[in-house]
Amino acid sequence: MGMNVGSSSGSDEPEVMMDVNTTPLIDVMLVLLVMLIITIPIQLHSVNLDMPPPNNQTPPKEPTVVELFIDFDGVVSWNGVPVASMAELDSRLGEQAQMAVADQAEIHIKPNKLVEYGVVAAVMASVQRHGLTKMGMVGNEQFAK
Repeated sequence: MGMNVGSSSGSDEPEVMMDVNTTPLIDVMLVLLVMLIITIPIQLHSVNLDMPPPNNQTPPKEPTVVELFIDFDGVVSWNGVPVASMAELDSRLGEQAQMAVADQAEIHIKPNKLVEYGVVAAVMASVQRHGLTKMGMVGNEQFAK
């Protein structure tokens, strides 16, 4: 609220002025608003990501898999074809061992749950003896029934 200094009412009390001049306040607010709008950075509608460099190499080929089924009576099958003897199994494993390490087949041994451990151990030893490192035991649902 403001006051009138030179009143004509004759009393010693100054008169209270009821009007407030708001023009300077509005001018200041407009100047602040314009400065705020000017100083706001322009928003980009994109996301900058650090992407890895493109890989132009050919994807590795799928490995070949040799499944060695060992039946409950000790018969070994090479991908479903019965092997006549351990000598024939050794010769087939020798062929795989002569390949480059990257081209060697994965050997999946699938023993029947009723087969003697000695037969499974003999097959695993034969695979190891030939230096084939991609060997694993796989559950055999076919023989488990």
